Amino acid sequence: MKKNVKKLFFELDENWIDQVRVNLSAVERRTTSLTKRRTVKKEYQVAWLLKAITLLDLTTLSGDDTFGKVEKLCIKGINPIADLILKKLNIENEIINVGAICVYHDLVAHAKKQLKGKLPVAAVSTGFPAGLSSFQTRKKEIINSINSGADEIDIVINRSYVLRNEWKRLYDEVREFKEAAQGKRIKAILGTGDVATLRNVAKASLVAMMAGADFIKTSTGKEKTNANLNNSLVMLRMIREFYEHTGKKIGFKPAGGISSAKNVLDYLILMYEELGSKWINPNLFRIGASSLLIDIERQLYHYALGRYATNNKMAMS
Repeated sequence: MKKNVKKLFFELDENWIDQVRVNLSAVERRTTSLTKRRTVKKEYQVAWLLKAITLLDLTTLSGDDTFGKVEKLCIKGINPIADLILKKLNIENEIINVGAICVYHDLVAHAKKQLKGKLPVAAVSTGFPAGLSSFQTRKKEIINSINSGADEIDIVINRSYVLRNEWKRLYDEVREFKEAAQGKRIKAILGTGDVATLRNVAKASLVAMMAGADFIKTSTGKEKTNANLNNSLVMLRMIREFYEHTGKKIGFKPAGGISSAKNVLDYLILMYEELGSKWINPNLFRIGASSLLIDIERQLYHYALGRYATNNKMAMS
């Protein structure tokens, strides 16, 4: 087994990029069979759902975000499951938190103040969601987010570079963003719904990893097509290929459209089968979601108490 290489950057290898191929029918067969033959039930489902909570980037990225909304999100991130459920599951002494709180960059300082170091804060920067602001403006957003206390930066790549196969420009952009992050973790959002083909998704994944991205992320959550099992499988295969070539482990973050406990179990199974249990931890796997936690808690409530809770019983509602 390779050790996890700590090298930040790898040289752009255009020959490797040119060799990337994706068999769409094979991808679809794989993801279709996965959901049909794999099921997780009862106490095993509970264990997987509890694990999923620890992987969540609990997110609010709306035009009506306020200090109050962020405060509520932070409280929920620290205590994601109602005490009644924890007691019924006999895990009231366990510490269960989400992976991070994810907010717009101008709300980072307020989130940091509320969390008091209990959870990481991830900022969405670089002209989210379109990523079409000037390069200097986008880079300055990263610096401002870091200065406000952000622990992680979710960057948006310029998807036009992917559509035009301008891999050197994409590489240079991600590398400069990584340098601007001053050693903080960056998650490169590929905008899988905007880059036209799964082959482009695979190539963009590879370039971002070469350029220093610590995670590759499917989507902003604002595209017509966000995370799905097909684009996720392609990205996971590129992570595996990159690890086999370089010895460096890169994280994965699906985001957008993952709103039910059933959905998240599919992604956990996919990750487990493609990269193994060692990747299923917050340092290598995050799930971007805003409403998902509500459904996870509903399912845990049902398992623990034998019935579904009304909305006023759920701490996030």
